[in-house]
Amino acid sequence: MVARVSTVAFQGIEGVPVDVQVMVAPGKVGVQIVGLPDKAVAESRERVHAALHASGLSLPPKRVTINLAPADLPKEGSHFDLAIALGLMAALGAIPSDALADYVVIGELNLDGTIAAVAGALPAAIGANAIGKGLICPADSGPEAAWAGAEIDILAPRSLIALANHFRGTQVLTRPEPAIRATAANLADLADIKGQESAKRELEVAAAGNHNLLMVGPPGSGKSMLAARLPSILPPLSPGELLEVSMIHSIAGQLPGGKLSDRRPFRTPHHSATMAALVGGGLRARPGEASLAHNGVLFLDEFPEFTPQALDALRQPLETGECIIARANHRVSYPAAIQLVAAMNPCRCGMAGEPGHSCARGPRCAGDYQARISGPLMDRIDIRIHVPAVSAADLIRPATAETSAVVAARVAHARALQIDRFIAFGMPKITSNARCTTSMIETLAEPDAGGLQLLREAAERMTFSARAYHRVLKVARTLADLDARPTVGRIHIAEAISYRIAGDRMTSAA
Repeated sequence: MVARVSTVAFQGIEGVPVDVQVMVAPGKVGVQIVGLPDKAVAESRERVHAALHASGLSLPPKRVTINLAPADLPKEGSHFDLAIALGLMAALGAIPSDALADYVVIGELNLDGTIAAVAGALPAAIGANAIGKGLICPADSGPEAAWAGAEIDILAPRSLIALANHFRGTQVLTRPEPAIRATAANLADLADIKGQESAKRELEVAAAGNHNLLMVGPPGSGKSMLAARLPSILPPLSPGELLEVSMIHSIAGQLPGGKLSDRRPFRTPHHSATMAALVGGGLRARPGEASLAHNGVLFLDEFPEFTPQALDALRQPLETGECIIARANHRVSYPAAIQLVAAMNPCRCGMAGEPGHSCARGPRCAGDYQARISGPLMDRIDIRIHVPAVSAADLIRPATAETSAVVAARVAHARALQIDRFIAFGMPKITSNARCTTSMIETLAEPDAGGLQLLREAAERMTFSARAYHRVLKVARTLADLDARPTVGRIHIAEAISYRIAGDRMTSAA
């Protein structure tokens, strides 16, 4: 007799169905696991054996064969433990074999028979619901899995004994409730920053349209402080975005307690991060920082200090909104619709272009430092601003700056206008101007006569690329949305162009 239990193998954020087949037959005593298992799956025989023994069951002196089908699909991770153990219990008659037919099973076993939390409970629950089955998962993963839908049957036991008692009818496992992480009450506020009014305006524009932003300025001018306050003015995640973000973080094992949050991700990797750390990869092709920042912000401080290879690897995610990791034996795609925010000094000594300072190496200091960022990557950054040093007068005078709540209200209104516009255009999945296609933006951001003439002259004089031309239109459309104007005017085009060429002015000044 062959006992069967359903589980999943993860490819990207999707769960591929896997059939765990367990046969106990006469022959040489031992346990064999076949079906392309990795080291973690192969070691499950020891965890399962100890967990069954702790639960009062012993394997018979027979040959046990465990097949993970389809056999040509690589199986990775420790979440196969529980499915293998339940298959053995069904084969031994400890639980009814038909009781498992309506469930997908994931979970890692401890040696004492308890069930440990695993990554990927939310994608597994969504995959199980798609094929009309329930989910058996660890108790600590239950609050996360419950977000897959109120109609899915979820069992979240703490041990093998509790699950066996449930199937025997001597114990009832209640369905776990979805858990949400409390919103942080101590988010950094824009009112804390003295001076830098122009930079705050540009940060608001970037937040309103989801535009990529580069801040260039000397050390101590407040670039990192501005970036740290960007989450306080961004709108919360929509239900669809929340589900996408949570699935990625679930696969990466970064949902503490299974609690979800509607705050947009804000990832700040160190400049020593490798290309695989930024875009994903490694032995098991895990999501990188770009995917973990999906529908949120990826902040790269000390921008030129990242390796050129790692920075150029971001060009595709910035353009397509996904990270594709191709290997010899598999291909994985992770969503990565990110807003890139970067900060850098104008040169290695940090003071190029500042009054009263000069680099020892002259203009070459700034030129060599900025050359670490490739032209194609720079072309994908919509807004480039210079953040000057803060004056003593700004630090001494009383703070009268706007709070983040006031700015966030304007950002939310601009985002709402964009969402309504795209819904009316028949593209409900697009939620910001930065994600608009080139053909759409030419229609939605068509400037008036004065703005069109200015844009044409600027594009010819400054030799804008096609990408730069359309990105200027996108920023201008966002500026018009902040002003609640249905038409993009000359003033909006002029401001968008000034953001585009600010980096060139800074380089010339250096």
